[in-house]
Amino acid sequence: MTNTLEQLRAGQLAGTRRLKLACGLSEFPREIFDLSDTLEILDLSGNALSTLPADLPRLSKLRIIFASDNQFTELPEVLGQCPQLSMIGFKANRIREVSGRSLPAQLRWLILTDNEIEALPAEIGNCTQLQKLMLAGNRLQTLPETLAACSRLELLRLAANQLSGLPAWLLRLPRLSWLAYAGNPFSEMLETAALTDTPIAEIRWDTLKLEDQLGEGASGVIYRAELIRTTGNACQPVAVKLFKGSVTSDGLPDCEMAACIRAGDHPNLIPVMGKVKDHPTGAHGLVMELIDPQFRNLAGPPSLASCTRDVYGTDTRFDLTSALRIAHGIASAACHLHQQGVMHGDLYAHNILHCGRGRALLGDFGAAAFYAPDDHALGPALQRLEVRAFGCLLEELIDRCDLREEQQGIVAKLEKLKVDCMSEDVGSRPLFDEIASGLSALTGSI
Repeated sequence: MTNTLEQLRAGQLAGTRRLKLACGLSEFPREIFDLSDTLEILDLSGNALSTLPADLPRLSKLRIIFASDNQFTELPEVLGQCPQLSMIGFKANRIREVSGRSLPAQLRWLILTDNEIEALPAEIGNCTQLQKLMLAGNRLQTLPETLAACSRLELLRLAANQLSGLPAWLLRLPRLSWLAYAGNPFSEMLETAALTDTPIAEIRWDTLKLEDQLGEGASGVIYRAELIRTTGNACQPVAVKLFKGSVTSDGLPDCEMAACIRAGDHPNLIPVMGKVKDHPTGAHGLVMELIDPQFRNLAGPPSLASCTRDVYGTDTRFDLTSALRIAHGIASAACHLHQQGVMHGDLYAHNILHCGRGRALLGDFGAAAFYAPDDHALGPALQRLEVRAFGCLLEELIDRCDLREEQQGIVAKLEKLKVDCMSEDVGSRPLFDEIASGLSALTGSI
């Protein structure tokens, strides 16, 4: 809910914990300090701000601040003086400078997507609580080695920068699970090859009749459509995703399309039928099989409180057979992707569709990235990183299982697999072929 400046000035927001103002502000309203005893979340996105007041720490309870879509050219140093501040979001500004003094000690989640940042300060290594770091769409050429000290880091978005490679220490971070790096110079050749060398049908725009909108994400809009077949004017119901073409929190839409195409066929992936040809505005798009409406998201995305972990409905429960089938299907799909040299990058329950009987489909390739399948150093390291994400999924499924007494033995094996997948000794984690094989055996034993 967006508040108004008039409400704030009239004292109508006294006692509020959350304030959102988007009304063309060019200066920080001093009346916000009247809320200093209670204010925890401040959202000033969508204004024309370029500075914050030096006395911002007077908001002593402030935990979260958003100031996306403003005119900041540097991350304000005053943020580092806010004692409770743990989440900072300054997406889509014009930030070039990030000072070490701007990073508060309690920082858990930093969003600097779509700016002009060329370097991060070495002091980021002091942010020992950091779990989520979103840097897509900047100008980074290197990462500071001090980032290796951020041992709690779980999600990292580096897509659409100027990186020449991934540092070895990055892939040894003990909790890193969700990594996006497409759209950098070192991966450009593989991305181009996926779009140009992978066989895929071209479906003319004039053979598609768009109907209702099914959904919208950061990278594009999905529609239900009818595909007109040339023989007898027969129509086939399909889904069409039209990409927006701008950088997202995960990366570039063109890289997402390349990954969808490169992924190929697998029973636990949404089938791609072809790419759109001759769209009147030149938009890129994919035509996919229309999924049965009984399929729904396994969970919701992380909340401000959960940070890196998905949010499930309070009534979400699984029988053991369904949970095993979901886990096996996703492990099998991940194994297939890595065989194609594709890292999903966002292996989360909120990107999984299921129908309640264990049938599951892994979707949303917005964070996907490429590597050479024959790179025997990088490939297994990236796969083991994604294995930890799978371990988180497995933990969530186990926690929501309704079990019978005779199933305790199977659950004990699942628990051990979860522990192995989430091991902070990265090199000891199993690979997806071993995981899928083990889950297949467990499913068959019920």
